[in-house]
Amino acid sequence: MATQQLESKWEGKSIANLKHPKAEQVWPLLEDFFNFHNWLPNIDTCHQMNSDNKDEIIRYCASSTKSPSSSDDGEAIVKWCHEKLLTVDKIERYLSYEVLDNNIGIKSYVSTLKVLSSDGDDESGCQIEWSFVADPIDGLTLELFSGYIDSSLQGMAENIEKALESSKLGDFASSN
Repeated sequence: MATQQLESKWEGKSIANLKHPKAEQVWPLLEDFFNFHNWLPNIDTCHQMNSDNKDEIIRYCASSTKSPSSSDDGEAIVKWCHEKLLTVDKIERYLSYEVLDNNIGIKSYVSTLKVLSSDGDDESGCQIEWSFVADPIDGLTLELFSGYIDSSLQGMAENIEKALESSKLGDFASSN
């Protein structure tokens, strides 16, 4: 009888440090489950999907890229995921979700995004922590996948900082 060796789950965590915004400024931006395309550099669209189960909250996230072999008017390749919201904790400032369906080779993936306050009470800044547990993905290594998550998180943090900074400038300009 042949035995199949089960590969262990991939686990990882990335952290992005935001220098100026406080956790209570960042959390409302990430708490909106359908707002990720505004922060995540490689997501073009993110919106709610209808579900047969009224208690389920599911989103569709997608990005499109030109095929390397296509010309300027060639077809785009769309990579997509259907993701289900598992938990939102407004007090602890985290949300968890899982991938239900996709066209990028993910079999099982659960992720948690947390917004953490800085250690000092009066200090500015906060951290965003992105952790995941996933089945191995064909064609990738854990190191490559973790690098992708970290790069995405750093881009997300940068976009959030820019948005909060520009809204602060807007608030300043409108108050004068």
